[in-house]
Amino acid sequence: MELIKELKQSKIIKNVFIALIGTIFLAISSKIKIPFYPVPMTMQTLVVLFLGITLGWKLGVATVSLYLFEGIIGLPVFSGSPEKGVGIVYFSGPTMGYLIGFLFTVYFAGIIRFDKNLFIKFLQLIFSVSFIYIFGVFWLGIIIGWEKPLFQLGVQPFLLAEIFKILIILISLSKLKKLKQYLR
Repeated sequence: MELIKELKQSKIIKNVFIALIGTIFLAISSKIKIPFYPVPMTMQTLVVLFLGITLGWKLGVATVSLYLFEGIIGLPVFSGSPEKGVGIVYFSGPTMGYLIGFLFTVYFAGIIRFDKNLFIKFLQLIFSVSFIYIFGVFWLGIIIGWEKPLFQLGVQPFLLAEIFKILIILISLSKLKKLKQYLR
């Protein structure tokens, strides 16, 4: 009985450590800006997909939730922080919908079974990442108005970059599966 209790405690400590490392990866990925036309690309969505695939949906959602909490309490983990503000004020700005979409993306990436053909895997990843843009555009509409060209402002500039990141994930899937096995 004592051994079971110790194993559960060590698994909790391991998962907390993994989640903290995941939030560090997310924070770093939010600061990496790769020149891309027409807007610079960060690597956050790549890391969100990576976390879902390697950690599974439970630990993935916990990690992204912790990341969002860190940003809400004022740690400069978001892409535009600290230069554009921090905390709940920054979180509730124009990017809030995208950030909330991270939760759904990591969930769906975490439940995907990657034993299908390459095209189906590609569609599954597109489906997963689409939640970032669905929530992002919805929130943008609330913030800046529904009469604005929301798709052109909040989705279109990022489509090419998303396809690029999804291709990186697809190329890396065999390594990600091995990492997932190791982390369990």
